[in-house]
Amino acid sequence: MNPDLQDLKAKALVIHERLCTVYGCPIPYFHTLDPVSELISSLLSHRTRNADSGRAFKALRARYADWPAMMNAPTEEVEATIEGVTWPEQKAPRLQAVLHAIEERHGSLSLDFLKNMPVEEARAWLESIPGVGPKTSAAVLSFSVLRKAALPVDSHHHRVAQRTALIPQSTAVGPSHAVLASLLPEDWDAQRVYDNHEVMMLHGQRCCFYKNPACHRCAILDLCPTGQGRVEGKRVSSVRSEAASDELRTSRSRER
Repeated sequence: MNPDLQDLKAKALVIHERLCTVYGCPIPYFHTLDPVSELISSLLSHRTRNADSGRAFKALRARYADWPAMMNAPTEEVEATIEGVTWPEQKAPRLQAVLHAIEERHGSLSLDFLKNMPVEEARAWLESIPGVGPKTSAAVLSFSVLRKAALPVDSHHHRVAQRTALIPQSTAVGPSHAVLASLLPEDWDAQRVYDNHEVMMLHGQRCCFYKNPACHRCAILDLCPTGQGRVEGKRVSSVRSEAASDELRTSRSRER
């Protein structure tokens, strides 16, 4: 294995374990939706606050008897139903087009068949549909009742990964999915992969803020070159650094 990649994998594991201690793993799943419903929920959530996308999802369920009814409804009616999300005029026709594509390709409006596919194959099938990107495909597979080991990366997760140098600053959110997934142990089950996304996201929401991150109380400061650079006039204690080195060495030994 490439020594640099080995070091990154070891670092990713230490970060995961530290943040799991802070945020409490295993983390319960927040959804028990079927995969088509999760797909709709995910598409609604793009660039939209969770509260607003959640209200739009509930409004769709209240208005339509099932998803085929929504798929075949007048587009302007769907747009009015989801008016609280960002860009409803784009999302309404996209939702309907994605559902039509599923029905045409699979023969029915169901994604349950993805359960029997390997994760990468299932993601490729979903991402072949225009309007479905890496984040959405991973969300469908991970968050829905399919419970597959796919790693979603949102903006908070992505920010923490950049600042800790798990990925280069130049890596966009889309391509980061494959890079960050490759750093996790191959034998991890769906729960641990989900935990990894959740703790990275929670850390971005609660500590590693976009503006003015709280580096002084960060549990992974000694593993974060960005945070260390921000903490002026302070140095990570030698005891903390030695502990981190020990953790990294232990993690590397586990990877062998």
